[in-house]
Amino acid sequence: MKSGKSITVKGIQIGLIEESGQKFISLTDMIRAKEGDFFISDWLRNRNTIEFIGIWEVVNNQNFNYGEFAIIKSQAGLNSFKLSVKEWVEKTNAIGLQATAGKYGGTYAHFDIAFEFGMWISAEFKIYLIKEFQRLKEKESDQVQTEWNIQRILSKVNYKILTDSIKEKIIPQLLKQKEVTIIYALEADILNMALFGKTAKQWKTENANKEGNIRDWATLEQLVVLSNLESINSVLIYQGVLQKLRLIQLNSIAISQMKSLYNHAQLKNIKRIR
Repeated sequence: MKSGKSITVKGIQIGLIEESGQKFISLTDMIRAKEGDFFISDWLRNRNTIEFIGIWEVVNNQNFNYGEFAIIKSQAGLNSFKLSVKEWVEKTNAIGLQATAGKYGGTYAHFDIAFEFGMWISAEFKIYLIKEFQRLKEKESDQVQTEWNIQRILSKVNYKILTDSIKEKIIPQLLKQKEVTIIYALEADILNMALFGKTAKQWKTENANKEGNIRDWATLEQLVVLSNLESINSVLIYQGVLQKLRLIQLNSIAISQMKSLYNHAQLKNIKRIR
């Protein structure tokens, strides 16, 4: 669970948490906007509420207990009907609502359900809630794009260092410009093979309908590793390591670093946003 983010709606700060790449909004914070003495359980007593969150679970949750849902739905709206979030989750295996404890404790709902809860507070509140949530998503998207652009630039800078190494250690003085270009391309494909498992030409053949090159379509994780590989390759070239041995080392490093990055919490979060 990731937490710590929040949005402000009509002067009320509302916390968010993230589970499996999905954002959940605090109903505990939202209900403070409801005039009068109300509880989340009051919202759950409503038959329309039960129908909505039940349908949401049917669509999004393959483990949803539809039998228990049918029983609860048949009782909803009766004067004697009471239901807590904890009971709802335990009886139906629901994933759209959750009650959490600890620092960020409270009742949270998937944003789809939270928007519906916002309507129960007021139509105006729901509109402002959606607006602020969209603003947060746009901000996160812009941040991800910035991160990607920085890594792409860094990769290009490191490639310049690599070409300088090639020029000094590999290219004889009397080579023609065409031959120089071939050697640069070969060295670039050493990195492509180590990281992507294919050459730039192979990628282009497989993706003829896409603009740009293999690196333009790389993920953020791949760009981070590519930047590192370019630096490492330049060092190996200065050390006089044969191309075949460099490819083996670089491939091993690429595998290790990609595994590490995919297990890195912050990058996993960035990846999901993208």
